[in-house]
Amino acid sequence: MATNLVSEDMNFDSVENCTMSKWVPMGDYIASNRDECTATLVYAVNLKQSGTVSFEYFYPDPNIYFEFYIQNDQCQAADVDSRWMKVTENEWQTNSVQLNRGNNVLYWKTTAFSVKAKLPKPVLLRNIMITGVAYTSECFPCNPGTYASNPGTSVCSICPRNTFTSKGATGCQECSKEQYSEPGSASCMQRPPCTEKDYFYTHTPCNTDGQTQRMYKWTEPKICSEDTEGAVKLPASGTKTPCPPCNPGYFQINSSVCEPCPYGSYSNGSVCTKCPAGTEPILGLEYKWWNVLPSDMETSILNVEKDEYEKTGGWVVAEDHIFSGAGSSDRDYIILTLNIAGFRPPQSITQVSENREIGQLSFVFEMLCTEACELYFMVGMDGRSGGVVESWVGQQDKQPYHYIIQRNSSVSFTWAFQRTSQHGTERRFSGDIAKIYSVNVTNVMDGVSSYCLPCALGSSDSSSLCTSCPPGNYIDKASSSCFECPVNTYLESHRPYGKQACVSCGPGTKSNQVHSLCYNDCKFIYKHDNRTFRYDFSALKNATSYSSAASFTPKGLKYYREFQIGLCGNKGTKLATCIDNVTDIRISGADSKTVTSFICQATIVSSEVMGYKTVVSSQPVSLADQLLGVTIQTVLNNITSPEKIFPRGNNVLRDVIFFYRSTETTQVCSTGRATTIRMRCDPLKVGSGVISAPSKCPEGTCDGCTFHFLWESAEACPLCTEMDFHEIASACIHGIQKTTYVWQQPKLCKDGITLPEETVGICTTMDFWLKVGIALGICAALLLIVITCYFWKKNQKLEYKYSKLVINANMKESELPAADSCAIMEGEDAEDDLIFLSKKTLFGKIKSFTSKAHRTSDGFDSVPLKPSSQGITDMDL
Repeated sequence: MATNLVSEDMNFDSVENCTMSKWVPMGDYIASNRDECTATLVYAVNLKQSGTVSFEYFYPDPNIYFEFYIQNDQCQAADVDSRWMKVTENEWQTNSVQLNRGNNVLYWKTTAFSVKAKLPKPVLLRNIMITGVAYTSECFPCNPGTYASNPGTSVCSICPRNTFTSKGATGCQECSKEQYSEPGSASCMQRPPCTEKDYFYTHTPCNTDGQTQRMYKWTEPKICSEDTEGAVKLPASGTKTPCPPCNPGYFQINSSVCEPCPYGSYSNGSVCTKCPAGTEPILGLEYKWWNVLPSDMETSILNVEKDEYEKTGGWVVAEDHIFSGAGSSDRDYIILTLNIAGFRPPQSITQVSENREIGQLSFVFEMLCTEACELYFMVGMDGRSGGVVESWVGQQDKQPYHYIIQRNSSVSFTWAFQRTSQHGTERRFSGDIAKIYSVNVTNVMDGVSSYCLPCALGSSDSSSLCTSCPPGNYIDKASSSCFECPVNTYLESHRPYGKQACVSCGPGTKSNQVHSLCYNDCKFIYKHDNRTFRYDFSALKNATSYSSAASFTPKGLKYYREFQIGLCGNKGTKLATCIDNVTDIRISGADSKTVTSFICQATIVSSEVMGYKTVVSSQPVSLADQLLGVTIQTVLNNITSPEKIFPRGNNVLRDVIFFYRSTETTQVCSTGRATTIRMRCDPLKVGSGVISAPSKCPEGTCDGCTFHFLWESAEACPLCTEMDFHEIASACIHGIQKTTYVWQQPKLCKDGITLPEETVGICTTMDFWLKVGIALGICAALLLIVITCYFWKKNQKLEYKYSKLVINANMKESELPAADSCAIMEGEDAEDDLIFLSKKTLFGKIKSFTSKAHRTSDGFDSVPLKPSSQGITDMDL
């Protein structure tokens, strides 16, 4: 069966199709796709006997998923230890697999995962070798740029630089003086005129006179021509200039060599000075003058074409900075490495395990680029190759960068500069460079000192013997004594001098026993409207995951963000963990990158999308290294949690807000990332409840630096108090009344106090009071009748008297008044006279009223006459 090599692509039915996502031949290797489509390289072969397949691959970027597997003609996969290729960092690796007799179909499959603006680096394949195939009587001619000196040779050799060949050549031809070529070229190209970008300069070591010479060199390999019109010449070398001073912590010997100051002394780069009594040197490394490469630094060039490290060239010292030199091609990596054996904090500082800063590296750099050059900063621990911590692309102004070291081990810091990742034989970007002006590392073991600081003095007779303060103690500069920080403060890392080094804990937090950090015990209390609200979030302290809504890359790859949230941790211990398992989790015994914090984020591609047995988690990032405080206020430490992004609606309770900050800085987030979590009471969402992000920012952030989340749960309700229930009294039945206690609705509390038991009391029935009311009503009615009759009679008397007065007033003056009758006619009342004689009570008047019944048979009443007193007559009346 004839063999064939095919490149396939798979479409995700996206907006942009994947027809251009293929493996691309690039001369002596083949490169994979770089987008989110899946590109498959297929090679089918029939073996007459068992054999092997071996190939070299270059797999530098974990943002591409790379797998290799074999199937027979029945589409059955062969037994392979691992189909997933391991990341190779910056070197080529060889993989070899056994093949069975018969048909074998080989698959190399790649899928890029690029949710960032920057495209990942492609996978490269070369030198695919298969054994076990049948012999053939036909020979194939060598490709252009290669040759075979003897007929029947199984391998074609590549022509060296500045030579070329055509197809089927048996040897290589030299290019003319005015031309050049890259290795494996089929033709020669005209040399361009030399420019200032084609040479560089170096400095010689300082001589005994304290001078150095500037030496100019052409960038190798030299491809430009000095004889072409408009070309520049190489400047003359040998110009002497004064040597730059020694770096801080060093001193000069014979004006030519810089040596480190002995322990217990310091310098600014000139003369060593002994630290005063009661002080200690602060060890570190500070490189800001570059005459020679420091002894703990090394530089090299990674030749991408040859997969070789070249010790010649690399980064070049240039007095006040060090810059990236030129490689064999623009694709080469210019590498600078700083090796640190370990770290030793000052003697006066006692290290504790939580959130302690072992040391810090900072450097100032600049990038001068015309195209998409890139500078990588990598950190390796304990001899292992370092992963990329940060990278910068294109033109970059002069700026600092800081990296916190939290583990005491041997560390290698690496800077790698690449002018372009594009394949090409023409060198176009040799003038693009990266500059590093200064590198500073603190607390370095066997480092040097540029200054001394006060220390705590021990009990030894020697007053200058420094000792460590107990954990949580600061150093008083005046007395050189240790004093414990006040309650609810933590000691500022590596600056324990004076009481001001004790920083107050944020609201809702308290310090641990050694004053190394502040934490929240998952409880919170605040007062509002004469009421105390108490919260207990202990049921939510374990890590809880939240996934954002699905997103899609321009090529249609589905992904989402997964957040792990450890709300309050365990007395400061972070409980949220995110991992990077792009390839290594599927390789037995391989390590995965892990991030542990209060809140972390990872990018997830589900198993149904990629066809994996497990989800793919990548790009873990810490969002919360430090808990700043817990409060009901919306602003804390310049971090704002706007209430409008999570409207409360009819919920009368205020949200409890947790504020966090991450110490990791990026180009966009210069002060680190910040996160807020609003805890909101919702009795209907039991258990862990529901976590959500702002509707306008479904991934939790709108600017990439500040994240906001809302956590609704019944566990976020305050503890119940007496103000959360009321009583209901039943009707009084047979002298017994029951009182029942019920929760206010809606019930916005949990746990706390319990409802009181139902109570039973004695009461008076309604029938008794009804009888009392009827009796009182009857008495009131009778009294009203009596009073009415009395006033009616009184009115009759007044009318009678009035009529008599009228009659008397109308009599003539000459007429004598008629004599008073001794008898009272019917209708008259004897009380008219008696009322003026004596004053009677109400009952007396009633008695007089009843005496009218004692009249004679002729209709007259017998009333005794009384003489008028004091000369008052009837007329006078």
